Amino acid sequence: MINLDYLKNLNSAQKEAVIHTDGPLLIVAGAGSGKTRVLTSRIAHIIKEKKAFPNQILSVTFTNKAAKEMQNRVSKIIKNDATGLSWLGTFHSICAKLLRRHAAAVGLNSNFTIVDTDDQVRLIKNICKSENIDVKKLAPKAILTVIDRWKNKGYYPSEVIINKKDIYEKIILPLYKVYQKKLLDLNACDFGDLILHCVNILEKNSDISNIYTNNFKYILVDEYQDTNFIQSKWLNLLATKYKNICCVGDDDQSIYSWRGAEIKNFLDFDKIYKNTKIIRLEENYRSSQNILSVASNLIANNQKRVGKTLKTTLAEGDLVKLSCFRNGKDEAIGLSDEIEKNLRNKFSLNNITILVRAIFQTREFEERFLKIGLPYRIIGGIKFYERAEVKDCIAYLRLIYQNKDDLAFERIINNPKRSIGESTVKQIHEFSKKNSLGLESSSKKLIELNLIKPKAKIGLKSFLNFIEKWRTDLNIKKVNHVKLLQIVLDESGYSVMLKNKKDLKNENRLENIKELLSAMKEFDNLENFLEHVALATSIDQEWNGEKINLMTMHASKGLEFDVVFLPGWEEGLFPHQKSIEEKGENGLEEERRLAYVGITRAKKIAYISFAMNRFYQGDWIDSLASRFIEELPDKYVEKKTFYDEKDNQKNDFEFNQDFESDEGKRSPGWIRYQKRIK
Repeated sequence: MINLDYLKNLNSAQKEAVIHTDGPLLIVAGAGSGKTRVLTSRIAHIIKEKKAFPNQILSVTFTNKAAKEMQNRVSKIIKNDATGLSWLGTFHSICAKLLRRHAAAVGLNSNFTIVDTDDQVRLIKNICKSENIDVKKLAPKAILTVIDRWKNKGYYPSEVIINKKDIYEKIILPLYKVYQKKLLDLNACDFGDLILHCVNILEKNSDISNIYTNNFKYILVDEYQDTNFIQSKWLNLLATKYKNICCVGDDDQSIYSWRGAEIKNFLDFDKIYKNTKIIRLEENYRSSQNILSVASNLIANNQKRVGKTLKTTLAEGDLVKLSCFRNGKDEAIGLSDEIEKNLRNKFSLNNITILVRAIFQTREFEERFLKIGLPYRIIGGIKFYERAEVKDCIAYLRLIYQNKDDLAFERIINNPKRSIGESTVKQIHEFSKKNSLGLESSSKKLIELNLIKPKAKIGLKSFLNFIEKWRTDLNIKKVNHVKLLQIVLDESGYSVMLKNKKDLKNENRLENIKELLSAMKEFDNLENFLEHVALATSIDQEWNGEKINLMTMHASKGLEFDVVFLPGWEEGLFPHQKSIEEKGENGLEEERRLAYVGITRAKKIAYISFAMNRFYQGDWIDSLASRFIEELPDKYVEKKTFYDEKDNQKNDFEFNQDFESDEGKRSPGWIRYQKRIK
């Protein structure tokens, strides 16, 4: 039985998107405009109007969560018929289903294995070993990142054209060839292969292609702005007959280019599919008008976009609050005080979030929340002092400070790799237990007795000598605790290990270590710092009840909150300098889209803030307010400076203040800015 009310609660644009069923359709769905409702209603309409049977509808999402939600919503409308939607799922799940049916076409058996990341890394390690490639200099995950990028572009090894500017691609291509052969030998494929193989099958086997092009009368795609080349090509191949392809998305929320997403797919949709109808969903059901006006004015500065203007029937609401702080620490204090004094009694903490550009930014907020007892959670990440690289650094410092810290010893004995395997560690443990000695003392005794295997002995002896040397640095030479960690990181090889692993995760790890060094400067000595860490990590991190949310802007996509804080809007941090350096204007536009995503997460109140100075990588640096702040419309923004001007009259700061010098007008952070652009 069909629920006939599914069209009643739709606005005119939503209704038009649902009932337009002939030819290609691009639905430009603004933030909070009800795109999921439109997609599910459209599926129901196609079935109700007998345009197609449920199994003739291909509906593709990016996540299992989105697929399940869509399935549930359709079920409420069309009841039992929803079970017939056998082709509703993620790109990978649908391609896996298709590939199992036609595995032989690409040299696989239907019972092939889909390898996970750990399996991939292990396979690459073995290949590197056989090809005499040092995994310390070229990390397996970095190799896999390049291979995945090639697969996203639709390239098998024989089709890759090496980028001559990339010194690694020349090394990686032969490994890619071996890797693909190994996968075939193992009757296996990785996630990239699922789509790549399906495209290959459809392109080279007309009989198979005809089965699916004839079957799929309607194709629906969610979050189309996040598709990569190979996903778009797969969809294009399946839509060749009926061309009833409907793609929903928001070009202003395309923020995943680093994962291979190509906004070009969205912007060129009407060029790929002739006679495309474009429908804009511009009515927002989430945010107040002032929040939408700020977001719309900001994103209007982007050139590469389809274009839309969000509006709402909700009240104008509060002006977006723009705040300037003296430094990053004051920013954390100011925002937490605002939560404690003005927001906590009005909103659930669960509905308050702080969105940062880079994960290391959470540290100052975590420190402050722990100090004043504000419960919090990290969404899509790990709390600062629980991050592996931070715990590694602290373990080194703990062992240097206290030679009986067996837990710290065990954590870092082979980190980075020193040829000290599990059997050697077990041997040390057994000797320790038998002789009632600590692990460090046991290690020294085993070396003295010549009971350790030669290779492991060299690594262990080197490690112990370094520990003694660093203790001398600390206790005899009185090396500052911050400098000590820098020495440890360099001499242990830990820094080199991270720097040699060229991927986003390791860049984040390096940023976290730099932030740790900044945190250490706030303490007089190593003892005080280690005590602080111990107390911070011992506090019950699983507070019952409500918690403030801390996450990156990337992790916030698809979520909404009553109150959103957006700190750290400074040049170099946001927009992020690396993004601009690597991608130029495209990178800047993606950063602006990220700002748009951040602002549009807010339903009722949005706070944007920046600091005049920030403690970064162990040094105080002048900050230049983000260029995005200049793009915020004054009409919808309330400006506030959070410091007492009487404290330092000479350094009074206004939002648009310039300083005079012999060379003309200079803004805060000018020297830093100049260094960056040269």
